[in-house]
Amino acid sequence: MKNRRVGLVDIGLDDDFGVSMNFVQGILQNINAGSQDSEGKSAPVVEVDFVRSRDQATVVAALTAPYAVLHVMAHAGHDQGEPFFVGDADADISLLELATHLQERGRGLQVGAVLADGCGTGTGVWKKAFRECIQGEVTYIGTRGNIGWYESTAFSSAFYSALLRNRGKGVPESEQAREAAERAVRAYGETTDRACPYRIETLSPSRRAVKAFRC
Repeated sequence: MKNRRVGLVDIGLDDDFGVSMNFVQGILQNINAGSQDSEGKSAPVVEVDFVRSRDQATVVAALTAPYAVLHVMAHAGHDQGEPFFVGDADADISLLELATHLQERGRGLQVGAVLADGCGTGTGVWKKAFRECIQGEVTYIGTRGNIGWYESTAFSSAFYSALLRNRGKGVPESEQAREAAERAVRAYGETTDRACPYRIETLSPSRRAVKAFRC
């Protein structure tokens, strides 16, 4: 069975996101380092693509690669119902523009799960926008409130530990991610004594996406 592939895309480029992204990379590296096959040899279970950029072409290429989990760290915003990841003045990543780009190409996001690691990404407008981008059912993980590096690292640690505890043979990637996210929500509450700000939902492509991607 091929290894899972995780895309870590940092659009935020600030200290908080740097701390969180470095922590997540460390978790994945440690999981790989501790994984062995039946003969006791090193057998990494996850491939990690790491992109830290505000260049639109680079970010769009990263967002549209095939992943088991697409993990985006960035500030989130929305203007008159249009959600976007915040870059600098010339590098905001509009989800609706991304959807148009994907639909024109006839191929949507090829992911099992999206972890939109930014404030307020679990709201209806964000989920609606992502439905325009996907070409199949995905597990969507977003937040309904403000988060910082602590919330991100606490959740990510539990999520990836749960996701990669076994090979998940025969289980769709979206289901693997959902189960891991549900475990992470429970672990977050148990370890912090706080309500977890991350919310999980299964998203299906919108009608426009179904037509454009023929899914």
